Amino acid sequence: MDSIEIVNLSRRDFLKAGAGLTLGIVTAGAWAQAAAAGAASGGALAAGTPKFRGFEPNAFVRIGADDSVTVIAKHLEMGQGTYTGLATLVAEELDADWKQIRVEGAPADTARYKNLFWGAQGTGGSSAVANSYEQLRKAGASARAMLVSAAARRWGVAPDSLSVRRGVVLHKASGRKAKFGQLAADAATLPVPADVNLKDPKEFRYIGKHAGRTDSRAKSSGVALFTQDMRLPGMLTALVAHPPRFGAKMKSFDASKAKAVKGVVDVVAVPQGVAVLANDFWSANKGRDALAIDWDESDAFKLGSAAIMAEYKKLAATAGLPVRKDGDAEGAFAGAATVLEAAFEFPYLAHAAMEPMNCVVKLDRDACEIWNGEQFQTVDQAAVARVVGLKPEQVKINMLYAGGSFGRRANPHSDYVVEAAAIAKAIAGRSPIKLVWTREDDMRAGYYRPMYFHSLKGALDAQGNIVAWEQRIVGQSIMAGTAMEGSMIKDGIDATSVEGASTLPYAIPNLSIELHSPRLSVPVQWWRSVGSTHTAFSTETFLDELAAAGGKDPYEYRRALLAKHPRHRGVLELAAQKAGWGKPLAPSKIGRRGRGIAVHESFKTFVAQVAEVTLRPDGALRVDRVVCAVDCGVAVNPDVIRAQMESGIAYGLTAALYGAITLADGVVEQSNFHDYVSLRIGEMPRVEVHIVPSHENPTGVGEPATPVIAPAVANAVYAASGTRVRSLPIRL
Repeated sequence: MDSIEIVNLSRRDFLKAGAGLTLGIVTAGAWAQAAAAGAASGGALAAGTPKFRGFEPNAFVRIGADDSVTVIAKHLEMGQGTYTGLATLVAEELDADWKQIRVEGAPADTARYKNLFWGAQGTGGSSAVANSYEQLRKAGASARAMLVSAAARRWGVAPDSLSVRRGVVLHKASGRKAKFGQLAADAATLPVPADVNLKDPKEFRYIGKHAGRTDSRAKSSGVALFTQDMRLPGMLTALVAHPPRFGAKMKSFDASKAKAVKGVVDVVAVPQGVAVLANDFWSANKGRDALAIDWDESDAFKLGSAAIMAEYKKLAATAGLPVRKDGDAEGAFAGAATVLEAAFEFPYLAHAAMEPMNCVVKLDRDACEIWNGEQFQTVDQAAVARVVGLKPEQVKINMLYAGGSFGRRANPHSDYVVEAAAIAKAIAGRSPIKLVWTREDDMRAGYYRPMYFHSLKGALDAQGNIVAWEQRIVGQSIMAGTAMEGSMIKDGIDATSVEGASTLPYAIPNLSIELHSPRLSVPVQWWRSVGSTHTAFSTETFLDELAAAGGKDPYEYRRALLAKHPRHRGVLELAAQKAGWGKPLAPSKIGRRGRGIAVHESFKTFVAQVAEVTLRPDGALRVDRVVCAVDCGVAVNPDVIRAQMESGIAYGLTAALYGAITLADGVVEQSNFHDYVSLRIGEMPRVEVHIVPSHENPTGVGEPATPVIAPAVANAVYAASGTRVRSLPIRL
């Protein structure tokens, strides 16, 4: 690596004056990169990489002679508070002062930084803190033990006579004390303990308490390093013209007009389309607009959304692959007092992260280096290695901040990362490449949450109790054709297509779940909360229909059916109690009001929500208030948990009220936020979050709030209007 210019630093004069305090703001890796920039890059930081002085007891902790404590985070920080959560675990057992803590993104290194739930390095499935909980606590405890041993040797006292508080080792009897930095050199000479004791939760000082986010200052001051901020000497910006239809290929192209655009340096064909390389983004964009491309659409996908849904409905009328079978549903339907049927439709959804896909690649003969908001290190490292003809260990990946993802950056085919590597290879690595996707690229050439259709049938006895439930789900598998297919698809069943339905917790004696997984050329992948995005809606709204048909209160109905699931029942009761369930809503002068409830488990986290809505005479829907209860085990960072519940609700509301990617003759119709609308701040309801106290190991919070809000709102709409919502987005 030659040098790097931190673009946002150099363009903000006020930060030049603060360059001296950037070490306390930028991650250690970013600091080293920035320092390497030197005068040659025009960066705001001085040349010369500082030599680290201190000790590194393990892969996750680095303690400097300057008293800094750097936590190496193996998971991506994309806005969800991961860096804060992981740092909290280390700081707790280390007994560090929170002001000492720095966080640095880990490099791609599966052996040291794998996700313990998967065996590969990556961030997803709301697993960052959950899989790191014990691992990082032990990392902090090991470092603490070594510092204590170093102090004990220096002072000639027993280790158990020492205590540690806020980054200082103390010997109460003699009054001696030493900061971590003063002990670092001595600690580095000691063996790493084979085993350490962890704190009793009663001793926690950080876990479960308030801790300021580690990334707040960097992001609010403009110092945080995102992919778009990266510049390498001689770097070119690349934009790719993708085919308008999935499955189409480039037949031929004329680049003469594109090359005539000032700033355009080259135009090359890659498997994904045609790449225009220029000195800056706008030149590349103009050059791409000037391309003349002849596309071969002989194998292109040309169906529209309506035609796809029509085929799904036909499939749903036939038996699918058995997913779950309890009792005798067919027999129970035959003897039921009441039978209800309902059908639910769900469109394709884009991830629409605020920062579209981008990636910086520097390719040499025997090495490839990447900078991006990296979410899937092991997969991307191997995929890039195949493209450029190197071994995976020759591909170095630097993990920067990411401006959101919702699953998109963990692409099972490494699509945009591979695209960037392919461009670098096409020009034989003569220049570093920054691939930039525009919002339109992200909407029209990306990957989507699959379209789904659900057919449900329920049976009640004479007392209004559920005696049978039948559900058929139709939609593309996100695991088919990926490296995860072998482990995630069993007997033809993609577990992610049916999660939330196959695990339905309600005490229903006769239950049948079936699945159809049609294969289409529309690229699909996981989306925030994956299968629960559609199963929670269909199951929770249909349960409300059955409760109404049986003359039961929807809250009491659920509560009775969850007797054997105390954690589901716990959040349900808490949300209902805090929302004032059973008490009449205050009347509104502008429309009818209603209250709805839903409960769901995803990623081993239990969430219940009560939504209050107002329906105006013109059909406009306003979500006024949401009460959310969450049981996610030990609440490592309560503030982060609340923020993620609020975030998940906002994201789920966007999909519930607006979200839809539609196809016309195989072409995606949406392109940007004007026609793929995101929830505006003025539409955000008041949200109250209540966290269930727990001693269970922590589980995920990034996704589980998202699937619950849509059914809670739909049930509130019914309470206000008597109208059932059976398709998303909601149209009244």
